[in-house]
Amino acid sequence: MVCRLGAQTYDACYSFGSFEGELRDLIHLLKYGRVQTLARPLGKFLSSALPREQGFDALVPMPLHWRKRWERGFNQSELLAREVSRRTGIPVRKIVRRTKYTVAQAGLTSAKRRANMSMAFRTTASLDGQRLVLIDDVLTTGATAASCARALKRAGASYVAVLTVARVDRRMTAVVHRPDRLETSSLDSIFPGSSRYAQSGSTT
Repeated sequence: MVCRLGAQTYDACYSFGSFEGELRDLIHLLKYGRVQTLARPLGKFLSSALPREQGFDALVPMPLHWRKRWERGFNQSELLAREVSRRTGIPVRKIVRRTKYTVAQAGLTSAKRRANMSMAFRTTASLDGQRLVLIDDVLTTGATAASCARALKRAGASYVAVLTVARVDRRMTAVVHRPDRLETSSLDSIFPGSSRYAQSGSTT
């Protein structure tokens, strides 16, 4: 799944699939169920969606604010970036910091999402024309990705592509599932044993 949204400050975005069904459940298990081993198969999905011929200089995981990272215990985007790096050889660079603690984006209008993310990021390095891949788990309106890409462009990046496991189809009614109510009937078809984690609430 590909989109080109230069007006959003990033130059292109690539997603493995739609944020629904089993793919949505796997992302929730990683992000909220803390099943960090799921980063490996999801990273494989990400790698398959990245066009290798583009010639990127680095993978940049979407940063979490320190408070949110402390609450969760890890940054899922960083785990995914490491898996993509392992498969592609493109180095991971953690060169963006989240300086603004933002409220949850779920449930906000597009305009409120943009306002929520305004000036939320700053870079820690000069990028001098580099071509970067910004990695995250889900693309919804693109407000978070646009804000982060803007910071990368201000630091000198010449090209920023966004790579996500899934993308929300804005034509469909969004449904928010609680992590303890994940649909697990056929998760094993994607990642054997994943339904066991969802049902038991196990974490790593």
